[in-house]
Amino acid sequence: MAQIHTHDVIVVGAGGAGLMAAIGAHEAGVDVALVSKLHPVRSHTGAAEGGINAALRSGDSWDLHAQDTMKGSDYLGDAPAVETLCRDAPEDVMQLEHWGMPFSREEDGTVSQRPFGGLSFPRTTYAGAETGHHLLHTLYQQVVKRGIRVYDEWFVTRLAVTDEENPTDRVCHGVVGYDIATGELAGFHATGGVVIATGGPGQVYDHTTNAVSCTGDGAAMAYRVGVPLQDMEFVQFHPTTLPSTGVLISEGVRGEGGILYNSEGERFMFEHGYAANSGELASRDVVSRAELTEIAAGRGIEDEYVHLDMRHLGEERITDRLENILHLAEDFEGVDGLEEPMPVKPGQHYEMGGIETDENGATCIDGLYAAGECACVSVHGANRLGGNALPELIVFGKRAGLAAAGADLGAARIDTGRTHRAEPCDSELPEAAGGQAEPEVVTDGGTTEPTNVVEAAIADEKDRIDRLKRRDSDLHHSDLRNRIQRTMTDNVNVFRTEAGIRAALDEIRDVRAAYADVSVKDPSSTFNTDLIQTIETRNVIDIAETIALGALAREEFRGAHWREQFQERDDDEWLKHTFVSWDDGQPSLWYKPAILEGEAGRYEPKERSY
Repeated sequence: MAQIHTHDVIVVGAGGAGLMAAIGAHEAGVDVALVSKLHPVRSHTGAAEGGINAALRSGDSWDLHAQDTMKGSDYLGDAPAVETLCRDAPEDVMQLEHWGMPFSREEDGTVSQRPFGGLSFPRTTYAGAETGHHLLHTLYQQVVKRGIRVYDEWFVTRLAVTDEENPTDRVCHGVVGYDIATGELAGFHATGGVVIATGGPGQVYDHTTNAVSCTGDGAAMAYRVGVPLQDMEFVQFHPTTLPSTGVLISEGVRGEGGILYNSEGERFMFEHGYAANSGELASRDVVSRAELTEIAAGRGIEDEYVHLDMRHLGEERITDRLENILHLAEDFEGVDGLEEPMPVKPGQHYEMGGIETDENGATCIDGLYAAGECACVSVHGANRLGGNALPELIVFGKRAGLAAAGADLGAARIDTGRTHRAEPCDSELPEAAGGQAEPEVVTDGGTTEPTNVVEAAIADEKDRIDRLKRRDSDLHHSDLRNRIQRTMTDNVNVFRTEAGIRAALDEIRDVRAAYADVSVKDPSSTFNTDLIQTIETRNVIDIAETIALGALAREEFRGAHWREQFQERDDDEWLKHTFVSWDDGQPSLWYKPAILEGEAGRYEPKERSY
């Protein structure tokens, strides 16, 4: 019989949100453990460069931060989540400083803050251009200091959830993990709650700033046990990535005064009217569309990219605040940023949607919580502002950990699941949707005893892995993943058409059917990356479909979602969230209205210009 490890709270994923969830649960006085397919300091949070938004200075306030965030979200953020983020961020950032995070500072010793896109005040704190790296190490140091158990290089592949017909009646009792070093399967029983903090799904696209580990695992697992995924069509494409690799060039470059030029030497953000007031510091969706429009008009460089120039900032300022950007440009493009402009183009960067949660991290399944990029609170709505991802990790990671530990955070204002506010989808889903052959819910006759639920999930997962290893075919997961990445990059990118989205759904249908024949070539148990990536590819397929379904359904232009046939934001019809649920082996689409009522009244949608 497989081993079962029991803790009060199990946190899946050990990036910024997972580490904060573990710290929060520990502070609530419970036994908590982290289970992660990577060592914590290798988590993708470490690649974050720009900074952490928090209203710290005189002249700024959390409600100004909330107004900027709601505008940036194109009024699809939920006010309770937005206000929680902006209200809690200052205290949580100061706590990071007390824990030893080496923030950049002014000459008088105060923490530095720089301008970022879409902000009305320079409120982005940072640590050079390696903010995420320092955040990750600061939080991991706290985990080590507190003696929190870390099961690193354990890949969680299944949630242990009861099998009631209605997802809101189900209970999560733990997870199943695969020990990458040995091939052992084990259960992790959570007597209190499970927090999913597995990051984003960047590997759905072939040009992404995300690490190869970012395959949407947590969101896909939650989806398959009945948790709805919210607003998945809103995918952020960062305007400044290196063309050869997708490596991120921080928004901090533009925050410090970096300038974008086209092939004709024009500062196009101003000269072509894309953002007459803010220029390069418009929000990311605006800048990404502007760059691609310039390239399509023949004003791109080598018909692929534009130039980002920071030479005028001077060597002292660049090396003090942006030194690692020089290394990235030199290492990957052979460009000396002190002497010449850097080539940049948009690349997939961030998923605004994710696992539906309330402001305390709870999902519609009892005992299951989520935080970070895999979750959707919703803070970011249709578009995330630069500098708002890291405070989301800190604020909602901590809250999810506290809630899973049983702490009283007060009643949530955001409801989860198909409540009375849910609206049906009138449009018929295309035939391309669906076809998942392996449901995740426990199917052993309805046991509800917690350890039995975990044991049944282990047995189901062992059967699945054995089938993958026994299967004899020439089809490799990499072929299927490449097909998904190509069709999503070609058809569900910055600019979207109905024909393109339908073509992507057709391809996803074919790939899903083919996955039933995929085989694992490596029969070994030790560090079997072939098996791991085959399991990840199944997650990539599921997440790609939810993104494409949401993109097809939303017939308007809002935030990061652009549709050729629908060039206006439609507040009368689409001031609502899209949800995709996995129901009886098929995806189901439905809606709930955005919550715009905040503490001081309603956030009235206005024209979003910069």
